[in-house]
Amino acid sequence: MEITNVSEYEAIAKQKLPKNAFDYYASGAEDQWTLQENRNAFSRILFRPRILIDVSKIDLTTTVLGFKISMPIMIAPTAFQKMAHPEGEYATARAASAAGTIMTLSSWATSSVEEVASTGPGIRFFQLYVYKDRNVVAQLVRRAERAGFKAIALTVDTPRLGRREADIKNRFTLPPHLTLKNFEGLNLGKMDKADDSGLASYVAGQIDRTLSWKDVKWLQTITSLPILVKGVLTAEDTRIALQNGAAGIIVSNHGARQLDYVPATISALEEVVKAAEGRVPVFLDGGVRRGTDVFKALALGASGIFIGRPVVFSLAAEGEAGVRKVLQLLREEFELTMALSGCRSLKEITRDHVVTDWDHPRIQPRARALL
Repeated sequence: MEITNVSEYEAIAKQKLPKNAFDYYASGAEDQWTLQENRNAFSRILFRPRILIDVSKIDLTTTVLGFKISMPIMIAPTAFQKMAHPEGEYATARAASAAGTIMTLSSWATSSVEEVASTGPGIRFFQLYVYKDRNVVAQLVRRAERAGFKAIALTVDTPRLGRREADIKNRFTLPPHLTLKNFEGLNLGKMDKADDSGLASYVAGQIDRTLSWKDVKWLQTITSLPILVKGVLTAEDTRIALQNGAAGIIVSNHGARQLDYVPATISALEEVVKAAEGRVPVFLDGGVRRGTDVFKALALGASGIFIGRPVVFSLAAEGEAGVRKVLQLLREEFELTMALSGCRSLKEITRDHVVTDWDHPRIQPRARALL
C-alpha cells in the first residue's frame, strides 16, 4: 500500500502488533479527551497565506541549542521501541541521523544510551525520569553525557503515572525478552506483572514523587548538559523554569497520557511562548501529524516540534524505512505549506500567517466553529 500521510501507519501498526503493545502506544488517560483534543485543536487554526512571493528556494534548516539540523521536526522520547520492532531504538536513531535531525532517547528505552550511541553519528537528547535513588539518576545522566548525548529533557509531569485504562485492562507489562536497558545493571530493568498495569506499579515503586524545582538546580550540579523542562503547560511554570536555569521548554501533556482534560499542547503554546519572552527556545510535542501542524506551531512561536506516536507506528509497520518515511513526509508537507504561505525560511513564518478560534473570543460559538 502506498503511504501518503503519516496517520496511515497507525492502522498498519494495529494489525501488526499484539493488542497489549498497540494499546500501550495508542491510548491516552481516562476519557481520552485530551488525546482527541491534541489533534482537534490544530484543525481550529487556519492559514492567512501571502501570495506572489518567489518561493523557488526554501530553507528549512534551523539551530536547536546551538546544533544545526535540517528541519524543525525532531523525534520525541517514546519508551519500549523494541515492542514495535526488533531493531527498536537503533532503527529510530539511524533514521533521525539520516534525516539530519534530533532523536530523544527515553529513559525507558529497550536499548541503552551506549547502544544507541554505537549506531553512528547523530545529535541526540536524553529524556530523564528522576528515580527515588538519586545515585541511579546521577549515574545515568553521566552515562548519557559520556555517550555523546547533547541535552537532558527532564520529564516533570509524572510524579505518578496517569490512569491509562487500556493498560489496566491488558495488565500491561513488558514482554519477557525485553528490559529497560539503561537500568539493567542496577536491578531496575525488569517490570513485574501486577493486578492492574505493571508499568503503573513500577512507577509507583521507583519514581520520586518529591521531585520539585530544586531538583532542576541539582541536575545542573551533576552535568554540564543543558536541561530542557518537558511537560510545561502554563505561563506560571514557564517563569519558574527560567528562574531555575532551564535551557528550554517543551510544551507537552505527555501525549495525553497523564492528566486528562488539560488543553491540547498547541492551545497552550502561545501562553508559554509569551511567558518565555524569547529568553529560551520553546518546543512542542503532541498531536503533530501533518506538515501544516508544524507550520502552525512555528507561527504560534515554537522553535520546533517533536513527534512520538508516528515514530512507533511507522517503526512497527516498516522498521527504519518507516521512520525515515515519516520524517520525509512531514518535511515535504511542511516545505509545501511554507511555499503556499509565502515563506522562504523559518524566520519568515509569523503569527500573521495564522488565525485561531481564540483570536475571536466574542464570536458566537457556532460562528467560531466555522473558522
